[in-house]
Amino acid sequence: MWSFSQIANNVHEWLGRTFSPSMALFFEMVLAGIAVIGLFALLGLVLVIMERKVSAWMQIRLGPNRVGPKGMLQSLADTLKLLVKEGLTPDGADKFLFNLAPFIAMIVAMLLMAPVAFARDFQLWDMNIGILYVSAVSSITVISILMAGWSSNNKYSLMGAMRSGAQIISYELSAGLSVLSIVVLTGSLQISEIVHSQANGWWIFKAFPTVLVSFVTFIIAVTAETNRAPFDLAEAESELTAGFHTEYSGMKFALFFLAEYVNVFIVCAIGATLFLGGWMPFHIGNWQGFNHVMDYIPSSLWFFGKTFFLIFVIMWFRWTFPRLRIDQLLTLEWKYLLPISMINLLITTAIAILGWHF
Repeated sequence: MWSFSQIANNVHEWLGRTFSPSMALFFEMVLAGIAVIGLFALLGLVLVIMERKVSAWMQIRLGPNRVGPKGMLQSLADTLKLLVKEGLTPDGADKFLFNLAPFIAMIVAMLLMAPVAFARDFQLWDMNIGILYVSAVSSITVISILMAGWSSNNKYSLMGAMRSGAQIISYELSAGLSVLSIVVLTGSLQISEIVHSQANGWWIFKAFPTVLVSFVTFIIAVTAETNRAPFDLAEAESELTAGFHTEYSGMKFALFFLAEYVNVFIVCAIGATLFLGGWMPFHIGNWQGFNHVMDYIPSSLWFFGKTFFLIFVIMWFRWTFPRLRIDQLLTLEWKYLLPISMINLLITTAIAILGWHF
């Protein structure tokens, strides 16, 4: 059956027969980089049109319907528009940092792709500290946002950057504690081991209800971390015009725009991997017949199906809840989510020690 892992193995064998081991490794890295860049471009096109179609469906309207069949090529038209627009740099800006910030945002998003398991035996880097790596690298995103806001020499950009910095740093705590619940239950930081630990059932069902609490907390926290509505105070167009990227135009703005959507994909991919089994099919204990039928569905379809379901949920939030004030946003984290996450982690630890999970 067609699979990503089979394609990767075929390419690896062909390179091994054609080139020396060092050159084969070099070309594999080049192909992996090209594949990630291609995935970024595809995700940008798909997620933008998905956002517009979901919002139109929520508001009982059509959405884009002119460019291409049913408006499906609208994202491509927007991309071409951004490519030909002139990139301006304000006179009073710190030009080096101003130009560097969007590239840091994209580089961080690319680095986060490394440990993600897209399918069975299809992973760029199966490191033994995958979860720690994701938590550490994702924290660098706030640097690009603060850098963009400060270097723009614009009071609205600076205010948006400071809001975003406070927001991301705060909600990282709840997101990290939610992830630790799965680490405690599996006893490993390696993403492949976490996926294999869910062969007889996903953790959201095996350790119910504590993992369900962790899952809900994680979704709320990562929605805030990616500056998505209703936590988009950093980009509040009604008061800050656009937030930290007010002064950006052309491809520099496009990089921030693309990094936001790619980050949404990454956090949903991590959520699907930790709580919903990643590429692992839906298995129920010792139901061999049912489990065998589920195994016929390609692992890549399981992974992308779960990931895009979570993306849909995050997009759903935007058209369901009103935007929070900055004091309400921080109150939700420090007075509610953080204490709930800490107590829930203690209960999950006790369940793991006592073996009270399926």
